[in-house]
Amino acid sequence: MSTLIEPVVTVADLELMPENGSRYEVIEGELFVSKAPGVTHQRALMRLMLILSKYLEGNSVGEILSTVGFVPDELNGVIPDLIFIAACRILEVIVGQRLVAAPDLVVEILSPGPQNERRDRIAKRQLYGRFGVSGYWILNTEAHTVEICMLEGQALKDKAILSENDELTSPLLPGFRCKVSDIFSI
Repeated sequence: MSTLIEPVVTVADLELMPENGSRYEVIEGELFVSKAPGVTHQRALMRLMLILSKYLEGNSVGEILSTVGFVPDELNGVIPDLIFIAACRILEVIVGQRLVAAPDLVVEILSPGPQNERRDRIAKRQLYGRFGVSGYWILNTEAHTVEICMLEGQALKDKAILSENDELTSPLLPGFRCKVSDIFSI
């Protein structure tokens, strides 16, 4: 009896993908393809970016970036929706145009569909934990929730699910406070 061996996709293979509006990512050699984010996704992303930017204006603790490639090795290349890097780690994390080491905080905004949810909740979460991302927020634009995961060992563990009436804080962002409803308001 023979075993079917799946082809492994590498970061180099991503460079050959067509420029067609799709987002191509590789996690542990498996190719993930998603469509360009929709309006609801982009609104939540922009609101969170504005909130964090305002916080960082008064607290020079690091930098946020949106949709930049995180390429920790040849079998893993993903595009987080938003990342935060502590100021003391910027030169370690950013090399050229990519992130080569784990950012301190990664934010992913769920896209509709079970394949997208599996990618963000399982595959990316495991990847980020394995490479040392300290905090992971998953924004759910349908439920208006923020799921908080924090690194323990090499795994990102559930810490809280915040709803619109809750306040978002993080030990990675000293003094940061944000009402969850502000991220999802129209």
